[in-house]
Amino acid sequence: MIRIGSLALVIGAVLSSPVSAQSELVERGDYLVNGILTCGNCHTPKGPSGEIRDKAFSGGTSWDQPPFKVTASNITQDKETGIGNYTDAELKQLLRKGVKRNGARVAMIMPSGFYEIMTDRDLDAVIAYLRTIKPIRNAVPEPVYKMAQEHPVPPGGESPYTEAVLSDKVQQGFYLVTIAHCMECHTPMGPQGREFATSMGAGGGKFTGPWGVSVSRNISSSKTKGIGGWTDDEIKRAITQGVSKDGSKLNPPMGFHYYATVSAADLDAIVAYLRTVPPKE
Repeated sequence: MIRIGSLALVIGAVLSSPVSAQSELVERGDYLVNGILTCGNCHTPKGPSGEIRDKAFSGGTSWDQPPFKVTASNITQDKETGIGNYTDAELKQLLRKGVKRNGARVAMIMPSGFYEIMTDRDLDAVIAYLRTIKPIRNAVPEPVYKMAQEHPVPPGGESPYTEAVLSDKVQQGFYLVTIAHCMECHTPMGPQGREFATSMGAGGGKFTGPWGVSVSRNISSSKTKGIGGWTDDEIKRAITQGVSKDGSKLNPPMGFHYYATVSAADLDAIVAYLRTVPPKE
């Protein structure tokens, strides 16, 4: 009995070891970075056939808009052109507050304001996974800011959620939709930025790329203009397969190939929250 008890203690110690905990963090970070956060959608370069996977996360999409002219950063572990020299604290400040290690703000296209809500564990998980990305040397152009860069935060996402809050299905859905920065694209832009207070989820964002010009759809609960008349399965198909209710294909930058990895439970929570978004006509 003593030997069996000792063996149980050893097994317990192994299962709860720092290495095991770190592996769980990396696994969670992988799920977030390559799924719900769609980090590669911006930070991976694209060619005629789509993403160039052997250069994943080494810098990608460029934007030339009234507030800025920027290219998505290299977020591999390269120490000169990537984030290899960032400390964990500096990465947390960048992700949650939108402030670089030199004190400058990131361009508003980076959804750092949507990450204010991220739980401490998920933030640690994202960083743990980023540390595993192989270094790729690729210097992207320096950003050009044409005006002061703000840090827009969607209503309700001002502070980190706790694990306890996520036990509520609708709250979990709001959390996931927020860190997925869905409303960054699906809320129209006004003179003062995204019109979260009046037009959350109303669509109307315009995006130009190799596909032409796409306009984000209304994802409010409106039965005529939004997705209020869609079934749960139709909403899930649009999210994970990029197929609309009428069977038409959704255009980029909708990251459905990333959302295809989202778990069934998380999809259920997302739909539950979207059902609560006030209708916008």
